[in-house]
This record gives sequence, C-alpha cells and structure tokens, in this order.
Amino acid sequence: MKSQQVNPSSGLRGEITVPGDKSISHRSIMFASLAQGRSSIRGFLHGEDNLATLNAFRAMGVDIDVSSAASIKINGRGFFGLREPADILDCGNSGTTMRLLSGVMAGQKFFSVLSGDRYLRRRPMGRVIQPLTQMGAQIWGREQNRCAPFALQGSTLSGIEYHSPVASAQVKSALLLAGIGASGSTSVHEPHVSRDHTERMLRYMGIEVQVFSGGVGVEGGQQLQGRELEIPGDISSAAFFLVATLIVPNSELLIKNVGMNPTRSGIVDILRSMGGDIRILNERHAGEEPVADLLVYSSELHGIEIGGDMVPRAIDELPVVSIAAACAQGTTTIRDAAELRVKETDRIAAMGAVLQTLGVQFEMQPDGMTIHGSEHFRGGKVQSCGDHRIAMSAAVAGLRTSTALEIEDTGCTAISFPAFWELLQQVATSTGSN
Repeated sequence: MKSQQVNPSSGLRGEITVPGDKSISHRSIMFASLAQGRSSIRGFLHGEDNLATLNAFRAMGVDIDVSSAASIKINGRGFFGLREPADILDCGNSGTTMRLLSGVMAGQKFFSVLSGDRYLRRRPMGRVIQPLTQMGAQIWGREQNRCAPFALQGSTLSGIEYHSPVASAQVKSALLLAGIGASGSTSVHEPHVSRDHTERMLRYMGIEVQVFSGGVGVEGGQQLQGRELEIPGDISSAAFFLVATLIVPNSELLIKNVGMNPTRSGIVDILRSMGGDIRILNERHAGEEPVADLLVYSSELHGIEIGGDMVPRAIDELPVVSIAAACAQGTTTIRDAAELRVKETDRIAAMGAVLQTLGVQFEMQPDGMTIHGSEHFRGGKVQSCGDHRIAMSAAVAGLRTSTALEIEDTGCTAISFPAFWELLQQVATSTGSN
C-alpha cells in the first residue's frame, strides 16, 4: 500500500495548471460517443475515473483515438448506435460513470451489467434506479435495487416529471440522458441547484434544454452533434492548492485556466468569505464553460458558517475546506452536508479522523462538523480510506504540521489528479515526499 510523507513548508510559489475537469471529462466522452459525427476533446483528464468511462464506451463499439496527447478523437455512433457489451462494464471507483451510464443504458435495446470496485459497490444507486424504473427501465440490483452490481435490460422509456429528494448532478444527468432517448418530455426538480455541466454541454452539442425555477427538462428524440470540446482545469483540483497557499505563510501562487462554473465555484466564495486573498484574472469562456486564472496569496482566515445552497456548489471541496477552517481564527460550522457520508467514503468521519490526528478540536454532526481553529498542527500518521480527496486534503494539512505527516494509501489520488504529488513538491519546495 503506497504512502506519502509531507513535511512542513515555508511557502508555496510559482505558476501551475491543474488537470482537466473530471466531471466535464466524463461527459465529453459520453456525449461525443452518443453524438452523430466526429468530436475532438482537448484537456481531457487521464485519471482512473475518466478512463473507466472511456473504456466502457470502447466496449460498446465506439471508435476513440487517444494516440495524440493533445486531443482525443471520437467517431460518434448516435444515441442508439451502441453495441451490446460482451462483458460487465467496470466503472472502477466512479459514481459518475455508473450513474450516468445507467441513464444511457436504460433505453438501449440490449442487456448490460454495471459494476465497480468495493467502494463504488457500497454507494447508493437506488437514487437513479428508482426514477429510471418509473420511466420503464428494467433493472435488477443488489440490496433490493439499491447497490451495484446491477443489470439493465434496455426498454422503451417514457418521460417523467421527477422531484429528486437530493440535489445531485449525477441523478439529474442520468435522467436527462434517459429522457433524450425516451418518448415525451422529462423534467427533474431539485431542492438546490446542482452543477450544470450536463446542461451546458448538451446545449453546446445541439440539444434543447429547458431551464426553469427549481429544475431542468428535455424532450425525447433529439440528437447530439459532434463538436470540438475544450475542457478547463478542474476547480476541485485547484482547491487543494488554493487552501495550501492561503494557510502557508509567505505564499503566492498563480493557478491558470481554472473552470469557474457558478455551480462549482463555491470553494472560491467560501475561501474569500473566510478572508482569503484570491484574485480572479483573465475571465473568458471555453465552449459553454466560464474559465479564469486565480492568483492566491497567504492570508489570515476566520471562521464562518457554511450551509444551504452553498453546499452543492462546494460538496467535493468541503474536506479541504475543513483544513482551511482548522487554520482559521474562531469557529467554522459546516452543515447540510450529509451527502458527504455517501461519497467514496464517509468523508465527515474520515476528515474527523484526520483532524483528530492533527490535534484540532471539533465536533461532528450527522450533516457536517464544527471546527475550532488552531495555530498548530501535530504530525503523525493518517489514513486516506482509499479516498482521493481525503488523501490530498491531508497533504495540504501536512504543509502546516510541526513534524512530518505520513498519509497511507495514497495511490487513490490517481483517480482524479495523477500528478498531484509531483506538482505539490514543485511549488512547495521545502516539502519532501517519499
């Protein structure tokens, strides 16, 4: 089991570019495969999660050319042009792959089985299986259709109006994809606005998407068209370097080409509200997605309350926000974040274990935690629990510990950020990794 040692840093400096957005990379492969005509994709994240999506569509007969590092070429087969896979489709650790694929596969005219690693097989899939079944899908899964592996026999689907109990871009996207292949209209209502990469890319590739107060919808029978797709840097990956720069004195870092989708940029708003000096430069667009460069300086942070509509805009970044909170003056409260309990691991419990090792005072709640800021972190040994975001959040904390921090099971960072450790060592020159 691979481990990394992080040593305290005297400052982060330089200019970096983070890898392509993981969420958009998933969708680029899926939508280009389902489109008519040829697409090219620049900036694709070659992480394990995204490669699971790529391999799944290759297994269904899609011609995907990755011979050029700069651009992936895909010859789309059309929405109903996929071929029945000869084997189980392995989604690896990727909930996005499994949930969005379920929306695609529910309306295909063949049989398929979706599975994944031991972490993914524990995650809740009933949230997509139940509404897809309402649309007419035939699905059989473990634990009374709540967990993978599950099998789908493609069916003729009918559009529905669905009120989702959770704000989930994966649920919404699965139903929109199923709705494109269904008869009639499909609409999804959410309690809070979730990330809208699917809606943006669908529009860019020729699908008419209706956006209304509290939800979105599509009409069945539309066809995606191949396009050139440019993927911006992942703000979830940038978040680790934003927090690291803010909490380590004498730091200044420029992070270039970061996706600034307003449904994802909650991390910037949170850190600015805490007193973080983050400057947004060179604002522009890559296709339908807003992009900017972020100039960050070390800052004195203070505690705030985080909850409500802000949580879906920063759900993946809350683990590293907890490290910023641990360095802030006063108290930070994170609430309305029960979704963290059902990610790759229970991220509330996992970050609680990290904070405990660091010597930070905190109280855990079912939907979040209250964190009391501390000027000093202890070193020691922490577990990633096989979760890439826990591993990288702990690494950020290690830059502020009094002695070295050892993080166990760090190979999981390849899921979303294969070059994380090299990039961290590059900008935090006094940090050593083993």
